Amino acid sequence: MTVISTSKNPEELSFTLVAEFDADVKRVWQIWEDPRKLERWWGPPTYPATFSRYEFTPGGEASYYMTGPEGEKPHGWWRITDIQAPHRLEFDDGFADDNGAPVEAMGASHATVTLEDIGGRTRMTVRSVFESEEQMNEMMEMGMEEGMKEAAGQIDALLAEHSVA
Repeated sequence: MTVISTSKNPEELSFTLVAEFDADVKRVWQIWEDPRKLERWWGPPTYPATFSRYEFTPGGEASYYMTGPEGEKPHGWWRITDIQAPHRLEFDDGFADDNGAPVEAMGASHATVTLEDIGGRTRMTVRSVFESEEQMNEMMEMGMEEGMKEAAGQIDALLAEHSVA
């Protein structure tokens, strides 16, 4: 299993996932940089993602939806705030309506992804900071922790493919 820990910090309004991979930082960076690779793991196996827009640059925007087992399609958006390739990515993340417009009532979180070399392997840390304790609790109740663990659990197989190198 790639996920080595998850933690919630109510004081900092944060949720953190740490995973390690048998691949170098540049290969792991590709699973964030390339939207077709990102689609293969962003979302748990029962909710695969489809990115209809992906501007991988500071200030860029992404629009996506996940297709659930009953055909439901919850939408989301990102606004990329910082990229320090291949070690750091930051973005605001929120829910969207069926047209891709942000749903303000749901709020947004701010995600920071860091990739660290650990002797030829990579440690990936994904930290999400929420606007309020209520928002954080709501996301946990919606299954964010389990969903992130399941999603990250798909990365090893993707990295093992020759096409990623």
